[in-house]
Amino acid sequence: MSPTPSSTPQWPVAIGEAARRAGVSARMLRHYEGLGLLAPVARSDSGYRQYSAADVHALRFIRRSRDLGFSIEEIATLLGLWQDQERTSASVKQIAQAHIESLAERIAAMQAMQRSLQTLVQCCHGDDRPDCPILDDLAAADEVSARSS
Repeated sequence: MSPTPSSTPQWPVAIGEAARRAGVSARMLRHYEGLGLLAPVARSDSGYRQYSAADVHALRFIRRSRDLGFSIEEIATLLGLWQDQERTSASVKQIAQAHIESLAERIAAMQAMQRSLQTLVQCCHGDDRPDCPILDDLAAADEVSARSS
């Protein structure tokens, strides 16, 4: 069965359609353009942005990279490598490995926060009394940082 004319993708597309096809908002699309992650796109005679299939593909790449937690700088580097047919996979792997290490550090820090909060919650009676070890700990942390300044 051949596709109907309305289901055949027509290129180029306006910003709203490009954003929809890439799974991002038009605002984020403009933001990525402003950051230089997406090359300036063609404009119609009336000045509207016109996005190609390649632009939408790059936007999907950016969205997936953001979903995996890569920074804007890392995404810019990865985009450059993706578009460079002469690249080595070792350079891509190095970026991903560094990101994994960064994620592991952040996970460990969050797990430490979770353990601290669990301890504080266990110490809190959670009743009608005003005593609250959670607030006491938060206030004590403020005093420690004030003394170290």
